[in-house]
Amino acid sequence: MQLNRPLAVVTPTLDADVLAVLARLDAPFTTGGLHRVLGAHSEEGIRKVLNRLSRQGIVDAQRAGPAFLYRLNRDHLAASAVVELANLASTFLARLEQRMARWESPPVYAAVFGSAATGTMTPQSDLDLLLVHPDDVSREVWDEQVDALLTDISRWTGNDAQLLEFSAGRLAGAHDEPVLADVLQHGLTVAGDRDWLKRKVRG
Repeated sequence: MQLNRPLAVVTPTLDADVLAVLARLDAPFTTGGLHRVLGAHSEEGIRKVLNRLSRQGIVDAQRAGPAFLYRLNRDHLAASAVVELANLASTFLARLEQRMARWESPPVYAAVFGSAATGTMTPQSDLDLLLVHPDDVSREVWDEQVDALLTDISRWTGNDAQLLEFSAGRLAGAHDEPVLADVLQHGLTVAGDRDWLKRKVRG
C-alpha cells in the first residue's frame, strides 16, 4: 500500500485521491483549490471526478458565485469508511506506538522514515523503521519482539519492513550517519523523544 495514497488500496484512481483530501480536510474546496492540494492531475479531470462523486451523494456541491464548493458529505452511509481509509497513515503510526508500548523491553526511540515519512511511497516501497534499544537489553527478548513486529508490519500494509537498528550508546556523536540525518529531518516518531535523539546524535 501507499500511506500517501491510502484509498489506492481499493481503487488506484483520481477519485481516491480526491476523496482522501476531502476526508482528511473537513473544509469546502473549489476545483482549483483541490488541484493545488493534490499537486497533480488536471482541473478538468478533478471536476469530472467531483461531478461523478456528487451524483453518488458522497460529495456535496454548493454554488458560490461562478464556482462550486465541494466537501465530503459526512452523513453519507459510505463516509465513515472513506474517512477511515483516508486516515490509514495515522492508524498505522498509532498501531506501531501501541504495539511497542506493550513490549517487555520497549525501544528508547523509534521512528518511521524514508518514503513513508516523506509521502513518496509506491506500492513496492519498503517501510523503513529506526529502532534504538537500551544498551543492556536482552538480545533474545529484543529479537523476538522485533521479528514479530516486522512480520506484522508486512501483514498490516503489504509492504516489506526494513529495520535500521542502533543501541543507545552507539548513537553518541553519530552525526555523520546520513540515515540518522534523514530521520531527524523527516522521521515520524512512534516511541521515545525526538529531542533525546537529536541530543544523542549531535553528541
